[in-house]
Amino acid sequence: MKMTQLNTLGFFIFLFLTACYGTVGGNFDSSQINSIQNHLTTQEQIFERFGAPFKKGLENGQAMWTYQYDKWNALGSAQSKDLVILFDNKNIVKAYRFTTSNPKKP
Repeated sequence: MKMTQLNTLGFFIFLFLTACYGTVGGNFDSSQINSIQNHLTTQEQIFERFGAPFKKGLENGQAMWTYQYDKWNALGSAQSKDLVILFDNKNIVKAYRFTTSNPKKP
Protein backbone atom coordinates (compact mmCIF):
# COMPACT_ATOMS: atom_id res chain seq x y z
CA MET A 1 0.00 0.00 0.00
CA LYS A 2 2.82 2.41 0.82
CA MET A 3 4.46 1.87 -2.58
CA THR A 4 1.21 2.80 -4.34
CA GLN A 5 0.97 6.01 -2.31
CA LEU A 6 4.59 6.89 -3.12
CA ASN A 7 3.99 6.23 -6.81
CA THR A 8 0.88 8.41 -6.74
CA LEU A 9 2.73 11.19 -4.92
CA GLY A 10 5.62 10.96 -7.38
CA PHE A 11 3.21 11.15 -10.29
CA PHE A 12 1.55 14.31 -8.94
CA ILE A 13 4.91 15.97 -8.29
CA PHE A 14 5.98 15.15 -11.84
CA LEU A 15 2.66 16.48 -13.17
CA PHE A 16 3.06 19.71 -11.20
CA LEU A 17 6.59 20.33 -12.43
CA THR A 18 5.76 19.66 -16.07
CA ALA A 19 2.56 21.72 -15.95
CA CYS A 20 4.49 24.80 -14.79
CA TYR A 21 6.60 25.07 -17.92
CA GLY A 22 5.87 27.22 -20.91
CA THR A 23 7.09 29.21 -23.85
CA VAL A 24 5.79 32.20 -25.74
CA GLY A 25 6.88 33.06 -29.27
CA GLY A 26 9.65 31.37 -31.18
CA ASN A 27 13.36 31.23 -30.56
CA PHE A 28 15.38 33.37 -32.97
CA ASP A 29 19.09 33.77 -33.70
CA SER A 30 20.11 36.73 -31.57
CA SER A 31 23.68 36.52 -32.90
CA GLN A 32 22.32 38.25 -36.03
CA ILE A 33 21.28 41.39 -34.11
CA ASN A 34 24.56 43.19 -34.83
CA SER A 35 24.00 42.78 -38.58
CA ILE A 36 20.96 45.10 -38.49
CA GLN A 37 21.79 48.60 -39.76
CA ASN A 38 19.34 51.48 -39.53
CA HIS A 39 18.50 53.03 -42.92
CA LEU A 40 20.24 50.14 -44.77
CA THR A 41 18.80 46.73 -43.83
CA THR A 42 15.67 45.76 -45.77
CA GLN A 43 12.56 43.99 -44.54
CA GLU A 44 13.44 41.10 -46.85
CA GLN A 45 16.88 40.76 -45.24
CA ILE A 46 15.29 40.75 -41.78
CA PHE A 47 12.94 37.96 -42.89
CA GLU A 48 15.89 35.95 -44.28
CA ARG A 49 17.84 36.29 -41.00
CA PHE A 50 15.07 35.86 -38.44
CA GLY A 51 12.14 34.25 -40.26
CA ALA A 52 8.52 35.26 -39.81
CA PRO A 53 7.91 37.66 -36.92
CA PHE A 54 5.89 36.60 -33.87
CA LYS A 55 3.75 39.75 -34.24
CA LYS A 56 3.22 42.41 -36.89
CA GLY A 57 1.78 45.83 -36.22
CA LEU A 58 1.80 49.49 -37.16
CA GLU A 59 3.27 52.50 -35.43
CA ASN A 60 2.23 55.84 -36.92
CA GLY A 61 1.38 54.02 -40.15
CA GLN A 62 4.76 52.29 -40.44
CA ALA A 63 5.29 48.52 -40.26
CA MET A 64 6.58 47.14 -36.98
CA TRP A 65 7.73 43.52 -36.52
CA THR A 66 8.24 41.82 -33.17
CA TYR A 67 10.32 38.72 -32.52
CA GLN A 68 9.72 37.36 -29.03
CA TYR A 69 10.88 34.34 -27.07
CA ASP A 70 9.99 33.75 -23.44
CA LYS A 71 10.63 30.44 -21.68
CA TRP A 72 10.09 29.52 -18.02
CA ASN A 73 9.71 26.52 -15.72
CA ALA A 74 8.53 25.68 -12.20
CA LEU A 75 12.05 25.83 -10.79
CA GLY A 76 12.30 29.55 -11.49
CA SER A 77 14.53 29.37 -14.52
CA ALA A 78 13.52 31.87 -17.18
CA GLN A 79 14.83 33.21 -20.47
CA SER A 80 13.46 36.17 -22.36
CA LYS A 81 14.49 38.03 -25.50
CA ASP A 82 12.61 40.51 -27.65
CA LEU A 83 13.47 42.23 -30.91
CA VAL A 84 11.22 45.04 -32.16
CA ILE A 85 11.93 46.50 -35.61
CA LEU A 86 10.32 49.60 -37.10
CA PHE A 87 10.42 50.00 -40.88
CA ASP A 88 10.06 53.17 -42.94
CA ASN A 89 7.67 53.56 -45.89
CA LYS A 90 10.23 51.88 -48.20
CA ASN A 91 10.49 48.78 -45.93
CA ILE A 92 13.95 49.74 -44.72
CA VAL A 93 14.83 49.47 -41.01
CA LYS A 94 14.20 52.83 -39.39
CA ALA A 95 14.99 51.73 -35.82
CA TYR A 96 15.15 48.59 -33.70
CA ARG A 97 15.33 47.57 -30.05
CA PHE A 98 16.65 44.31 -28.56
CA THR A 99 16.21 43.28 -24.93
CA THR A 100 17.21 40.06 -23.19
CA SER A 101 17.26 38.55 -19.72
CA ASN A 102 20.74 37.21 -20.53
CA PRO A 103 23.15 40.17 -20.64
CA LYS A 104 25.98 37.97 -21.99
CA LYS A 105 24.26 37.58 -25.37
CA PRO A 106 24.06 40.39 -27.93
